Amino acid sequence: MAARRGGKGDNRGTQTVHRAALLLRTIASTDEKGCRLIDLAGQTKLQRPTVHRLLKGLMREGLVDQDPVSRRYDLGHLIYELGLAAIPRFDVRQLCEPALLRIASRTGDTVFLSARSGYDAVCLERKEGSFPIKTLTVDVGTRRPLGIGAGGGALLMALPDAEVEEIIAANAKHFSRYANMKAQDVRAMLKRAREIGYMLNDRQVTPGAMSIGLPITDPYGPPIAAISIGAITTRMEPERRQELAAVLRREVRELERRIQLQRRRHQT
Repeated sequence: MAARRGGKGDNRGTQTVHRAALLLRTIASTDEKGCRLIDLAGQTKLQRPTVHRLLKGLMREGLVDQDPVSRRYDLGHLIYELGLAAIPRFDVRQLCEPALLRIASRTGDTVFLSARSGYDAVCLERKEGSFPIKTLTVDVGTRRPLGIGAGGGALLMALPDAEVEEIIAANAKHFSRYANMKAQDVRAMLKRAREIGYMLNDRQVTPGAMSIGLPITDPYGPPIAAISIGAITTRMEPERRQELAAVLRREVRELERRIQLQRRRHQT
């Protein structure tokens, strides 16, 4: 009997962790104004009393803050502290920064570095080129569902089909917030990306802008990150897209080589 009770407790504990993580991801995906309780309940499909109880617990641990005036919820200070502690053996941002700067300098356009976080893509870094019209489509720290944008789409390119379908199924309800995208649109864009060799975001998620992206792959696991280039549509004609893709491909291949060298050094 005791073992069975323990099993049920484990299940309840796992459910609580899952729901708390879902709330944190939802808060992280919103803008700087924070989230209302009613919006969090609606987006997570959890009951308001459950959301309120979980938020109170997360606030006590410093994982969530609440603005005393607006009553909106945002991520707490402990999230930042944990993020610092979780920096891997090689800092992806630091490793990729020279490549991002070279791409921005050579193309004149805006360059983004994205990484996977659960079913989302997070913008880790952004570098601006010299072209006077900027396409600042996302800020550093912005989260979008995997499959949205060139960076989030590129991260899917290197994943097995079964995992891609799991991600698309989980994100299907969120796609419509981005140019009314649907799951079949994401599948079609991914199919095209694998055919042409790079992810092309031409669905006008941001009006007047287009982007292309490539994943930084790892032969021993999932993609490490993705680099994408964003520009106004008049700078994304087919011929120039090919040129930009070639620039991306050279930098990505060199990054993959350097990452493997660093891994070997850590193993010796």
